[in-house]
Amino acid sequence: MANGKSNVNVKIDTNVKELATQLLNRMGLDQTTAIDMFYRRIIMERQLPFQPAVIPSLDERLEEAIWKSNPQKADVKVDDDGNILIDKDKTPDLYDWAASRS
Repeated sequence: MANGKSNVNVKIDTNVKELATQLLNRMGLDQTTAIDMFYRRIIMERQLPFQPAVIPSLDERLEEAIWKSNPQKADVKVDDDGNILIDKDKTPDLYDWAASRS
């Protein structure tokens, strides 16, 4: 591995760059040092220093919020074909949710 210096050219949203630069300045860091630290961390940990994740859709976040605010426990059964069997009279919300998924 060479001990020289190399350039990294990256296109990034202007607002992201400006906000990050302002924050880095407040930390006493410049962009070059921050990127160098990022790369060194990748090398040390042999992975990204954060875990990328899928950002839930608005529908998924809404569904999660509804379930958290009013958890509903139901005995859910599945037929041989993998279809969810739900009693519409006992758990209409769960039935509607399952019907919207099919």
